[in-house]
Amino acid sequence: MSNPLRHAAAGRNGGFTLVELMVSMLLGLIIIGGATAVIIANRQSYRTNEGLSQLQESARSAFELMARDIRQAGVTGCDSNGRVANVVRTDPPAWWQEWVGMRGFDGDEDDGAVEFGTDPRTRVEGTHSLLVQGLDGNAIAVQTHTTGSGLFRLNAAATNIAAGDIVMVCDFNHAVIFMASGYNAANREVSYVASDTGSPRNCSPGLGFPTNCATPGNAYAYSPNAQLARLMAVNWFVGNNGRDGGRSLFRQRIGMDDPEEIVVGVSGMTLRYLVEGGSAFVDPPVNWAAVSAIQVILTLESADQRVSSDPGENQGRLQREFTNVITLRNRVL
Repeated sequence: MSNPLRHAAAGRNGGFTLVELMVSMLLGLIIIGGATAVIIANRQSYRTNEGLSQLQESARSAFELMARDIRQAGVTGCDSNGRVANVVRTDPPAWWQEWVGMRGFDGDEDDGAVEFGTDPRTRVEGTHSLLVQGLDGNAIAVQTHTTGSGLFRLNAAATNIAAGDIVMVCDFNHAVIFMASGYNAANREVSYVASDTGSPRNCSPGLGFPTNCATPGNAYAYSPNAQLARLMAVNWFVGNNGRDGGRSLFRQRIGMDDPEEIVVGVSGMTLRYLVEGGSAFVDPPVNWAAVSAIQVILTLESADQRVSSDPGENQGRLQREFTNVITLRNRVL
């Protein structure tokens, strides 16, 4: 005789009911959806953190490279009390030709080095720029200076000076900027001559202070141990990089036809200045000879899109503002 209880138990062990399957599928979808949401959130968090790291690294690089130039602003190699002559002439006058040591330009002020525009490597209107002048590398001691033949012999085994370089020589009386007409590497001799043609050219063989371009000029003989080095002149600005409307931090250097791209993603730069005796940073224009420190404010954008919390703003790029203060070493007592 068959047992009905055994048949009932066998029926229950045969599978799941439709309701049980639907509940199981619903629970499974909830678990999968939760896991997917966690993965997406973690990925977005990773992209955001990666974007922030990129911004911080870009800001660190920009400030470090700018600081190397700004700290040397106005350095002549000697304590010449700002007495700097300049016999170099260019047609038309070049942006670096007049000695100022350091000068900032407002967002609507032409700096003479780079034009405003929308083409690649042109300056973005509304952003500040900065001209810095000083020495390019270490100065070299002068062994002898022969004024009659326009010749400096240097006390060095080798130098990086070449014919056509713009150089500066100084002692404790004054400094002068001139063009090296020639360089003899074997004898470490820098020669200079005056000319009425050519650009750049020396307008006078006289290297005294103040500048006198009339022949024979302001004659002056530098004594042994005077210091000679190539002139550094750079212009820092924010320009268009030509990639999807992007912007970068650029540097225009003396002797270069085109500015060099330094840091990508810099969309804005504001400069404020601390004047000697002041207690706060101020906007330009100021007394440039009395500036002792510069506050650099850079606005940076991440290279990747859709990494911010608002994808509708600026294509979802992260944007942060960074500030750094750089001191002019030769103007701090």
